[in-house]
Order: sequence, then C-alpha cells, then structure tokens
Amino acid sequence: MRHLFIINPAAGKKGSTAQLEALLDRLSVPHQAAYTKVEGDARRFAREAAEAGEPVRIYACGGDGTLNEVVNGAAGYSNAAITGVPKGTGNDFLKIFGPNYRTLFYNLEALAVGPQASFDLMDCNGHLGIDVVCAGVDARVAAEVHRYKDLPFVSGIGAYVLSLGENVLKGIARPMTIRTDGLNWVDQKTSLFCICNGRYYGGGFMPVPEAMPDDGVLDMLLVRKVGLFTFVRLAGKYAKGLYRQYPELIQDFHGQEVHISAREPITVVVDGEVMRDTSFTVRLSEKKVNFFYPAGAGLHTPLPSPQRRGSRHGGR
Repeated sequence: MRHLFIINPAAGKKGSTAQLEALLDRLSVPHQAAYTKVEGDARRFAREAAEAGEPVRIYACGGDGTLNEVVNGAAGYSNAAITGVPKGTGNDFLKIFGPNYRTLFYNLEALAVGPQASFDLMDCNGHLGIDVVCAGVDARVAAEVHRYKDLPFVSGIGAYVLSLGENVLKGIARPMTIRTDGLNWVDQKTSLFCICNGRYYGGGFMPVPEAMPDDGVLDMLLVRKVGLFTFVRLAGKYAKGLYRQYPELIQDFHGQEVHISAREPITVVVDGEVMRDTSFTVRLSEKKVNFFYPAGAGLHTPLPSPQRRGSRHGGR
C-alpha cells in the first residue's frame, strides 16, 4: 500500500507545515510527500497516483480546497482512497466526523490503517464536490471573502463579516429558476439554495443535519425572498439545521438532480470552489470516492426525521 501526503504549504496557520512534517518524521508507515505550488497541483498529484494502478491512500493536507482537488483527481478509481488532514483554517467536510475531528484526523498512525467507505459525489457542470453546493447570498459572500483577507487587522471571521455586510446591502435575494423533483421554481426571488451531500459549510453552517454522504440522496433547501430583519433572525436557525421551524420560508427537497438558472450569471460555490454561469446542473455523479478515517471516528449519524424518510426521492 502506497501512502501519499499531498501538502498545501499555503494552507493553515504559520508553522502548520512544520508541525505536519514533524508528525510525518515519526510515522511508522512508509510514505511519500508532494507539495503543491499552484492551483491544480493537488488534483494532478492525486490523479497520477490513482492512475498508477497500485493500491494508494492519498492524504489531502490543507483545507477544503485541497480536499476538493484531491476528490476530483481520485474519483472513480477503485484502487485509490482519500482522506483529509485538517491543516487548513477551513475543513468543513471533516466536521461530519464529530467535534474532535482535528485531533482524530491528525492521529496519522490511526488514520493510515483506518477503515474506508464509499462516498457519493456531486457533479456540478462537470466539477465534482463531496460536501455542499450553494447558490445565493451565502455563495456570493464566500466568493468575495478573499477581497478582505489581506486587509490589515482583519481576521478570517472579520473578512467573512465584511463580505456578508457588503452582500446583504447589495440585496439578499436574486431571481432564479430551480427545477427538481417536487419543485418548479421559475424566475423567483431566492435568498439561498443549498445542495448537501455532506453536512457543514461556510465555516460551520449545518443546514441539513441529517445529510449523509453515502445514502444516494442530495438534500436541498430553498430559502425564499426575505428582508434584512428576517434574514438576521433566520441565519442562526438555518446554521443549526432548524429549517423545519420555518416552513413558510424554507422548503426542503430530496433527489438526485437539480437544475439552476438565471438571466444573469449566478455565483455557485462547490466545496469552497467558486463557479459562475447562467445555468448549472447538479446531480449525483456516477463516480464515487473511497474515503478513509481513523477507527472509532465514524460518521455521526443523527436520527432520521419522519419527514425526510417519507420524501427521500421526491419533494416534500
């Protein structure tokens, strides 16, 4: 078994690369390390390792962007399995393994010999994602955070707050057409639309707490047009997955495919990767990816709600 650590030196806090290298020096499993320099390197390294044909475990050492690249490189290869080492400041997908995910996934000895599972993937106009696709004010906020990150005395959360303020002032809802099983939403003002294969995004938002990456179902939430006051009141509830408390504002849908379009270009974010177009199709991909994790971690599985059990392949 080959073990390949794909390390993004630009991810995470100062000293995080040295910390990881110290752990690798003590790792008993024979391994190799490859360092990314430019966007696309992690995808290329993962694809080359998978195409070699030998059994390989690939460790995405960075944030959600690094993991997304590795997913797109290794998807569909039965000899390859991937995981994440949470070196980055944002590792939303790994949060599905519980609040101690950083400690668990930094235990490289346990991770190297841990079990693996086959996870679903989402295909968004040809780009694969493992976690969440969002289109709405949340996507626009995420897409523009980078504009504030380099400002003096602005932290990561500060950059997010500044981007949120700017986009809320520009207008929360935009016209969209969304079509999926049970929904024919034509050119209507839309505040948020998210498609969940995983459970967390945006630094900790958990819109659908029962979402699972191995159940063959995409869980979708549509937030109708809301004003500023309602948006502020709703945001915390949305982040905690309490959407059922607001059926007049938030609708949930479950299926394998959804079409999103608009007259003007839409900002869509796939696991932190920004895409812009006037039309998107998001579907369950035919490709899956093997994902490994430390023994004892496992997916934190919430109790399925009766509402979801009764609508797994259609609308509400």
